[in-house]
Amino acid sequence: MNKTGMNNRFNTVIAAVLARIVQTARLMVGVGNYQYYLEHMQLHHPSATTMSEVEYFRYCQESRYPGKDGNIKRCPC
Repeated sequence: MNKTGMNNRFNTVIAAVLARIVQTARLMVGVGNYQYYLEHMQLHHPSATTMSEVEYFRYCQESRYPGKDGNIKRCPC
């Protein structure tokens, strides 16, 4: 493998590791994976209306840090 190929592979691995770190940090503060949510909804609830990314973010925040009712839900469906 030439030097350019090794650099491309290295950059790909670094990008994947950084993406996992970002995802982990988001989950730690209560921000779910919007793309995973869309895939879940399409697969399991195809006729349901999906939330926008902003709505999903708010839902995750409210689930992580419950408001006045104190309820925590896991599935936004």
